[in-house]
Amino acid sequence: MLEKLFKLKENKTTVKTEVVAGVTTFMTMAYILAVNPSILSAAGMDSTAVLLATALASFIGTAFMALMANLPFALSAGMGLNAFLAYTVVLGMGYSWQVALLAVFVEGLIFIALSLTNVREAIFNAIPLTLKRGVSVGIGLFIAFIGLQNAGLCVDSSTLVTITSFTTNFSTSGVCALLALVGLMIMAFLYIKKINGAILLGIVLTWVLGMLCQLLGIYVPDPAAGFYSLYPNFSMTDFTKLGETFGQCFNFDFSNVGLVNFIIVVFSFLFVDIFDTLGTLIGVATKADMLDKEGHLPGIKPALMADAVGTTVGAVLGTSTVTTFVESASGVAVGGRTGLTAMTTALLFLASMFFAPIFTSIPSFATAPALLMVGFLMVSTVTQISFDEDKMEESIPAYLTILAMPLFYSISEGISMGIISYVVLHLLSGKGKKVTPLMYVLAVLFVLKYMFL
Repeated sequence: MLEKLFKLKENKTTVKTEVVAGVTTFMTMAYILAVNPSILSAAGMDSTAVLLATALASFIGTAFMALMANLPFALSAGMGLNAFLAYTVVLGMGYSWQVALLAVFVEGLIFIALSLTNVREAIFNAIPLTLKRGVSVGIGLFIAFIGLQNAGLCVDSSTLVTITSFTTNFSTSGVCALLALVGLMIMAFLYIKKINGAILLGIVLTWVLGMLCQLLGIYVPDPAAGFYSLYPNFSMTDFTKLGETFGQCFNFDFSNVGLVNFIIVVFSFLFVDIFDTLGTLIGVATKADMLDKEGHLPGIKPALMADAVGTTVGAVLGTSTVTTFVESASGVAVGGRTGLTAMTTALLFLASMFFAPIFTSIPSFATAPALLMVGFLMVSTVTQISFDEDKMEESIPAYLTILAMPLFYSISEGISMGIISYVVLHLLSGKGKKVTPLMYVLAVLFVLKYMFL
């Protein structure tokens, strides 16, 4: 049955490989079950309700990806978009969180329409292969940067970022940062030795080392500072809380909301989500060698539809924009190639509703090494970019894409820099005829975005 449904032999994979890949993807994404409620609760939403909505929306969106597209990509509430909802739309602009969820719902409906009319697929296909490779490398660096932050190795400073002090607060942040480094070495060693499930095994071993450190008193929990017990929590979740957010996107007060401002909010969500999703699909699919000779991704239309459905359903349940997660690369890195990987991740998100406290106990220093390893694997795509002098109008935009993603902390900004520079440099080089009409349209739209959004 699984063979018929997911075409495992055709994709040169096995049930075991796909399941391990799905578990690995979930382990690297599980943090969203803790982080999303924390962010959206700042907007006045109940944190338990958000957790349940996030788990359900992730299950539905990822299951659609598995069954409709047969691709190993997982979906959940997008980071950055959740902060935009809470801190910009609600706390900054003064809208209620119900109105913010309505904007997400409307965005989802527009996404569905765009997916049905092939607009998003056309955008994906219009982006040149060199830029797609640049996106893959840029996402690798972006993932690695997130990993460094999650590990506590990269912290704020007068130079914007610097390495943490291991001796300051050693019993909390110091030992966590060291455990992340140890975990990275364990994971790298397992990968070098070609151990199956190296990334997943590395996460578990790093978590176990953390629990041993807590048992020996080396790590001392300090909840006030954000450092909690590393032992799994076996308590159950209060399911009745979901009623506090379910359907609330239709329970809104428009009296203090201007139509123009509401439209701007909807299109802000829309613009970021379109290119975050496309960037993730491009980057992960490129690394997994899923693109055809023309740089197209077979099955992208249902993949985009799954993303649109996830966003729409998520808004009704009570969470921010659902999007394809870049952490899907962790499952791809251990061999995930079909929808069985995504379905495994989806089922784990469903199970997390019942055992959410256990999954949210996975410390960030244990999953951070996985992001650093995945970053390394994706950065290797840089060797496929030609840096010859006669192709600099191609390679420079790819370089700017790579540079922008981690430094601007945004996949969509990286794509924006790449597309604008690609069009401009081709025009200045007298090679404007090589640029597709849609690339010109995208470049103009990105410029207008910086001017008005």
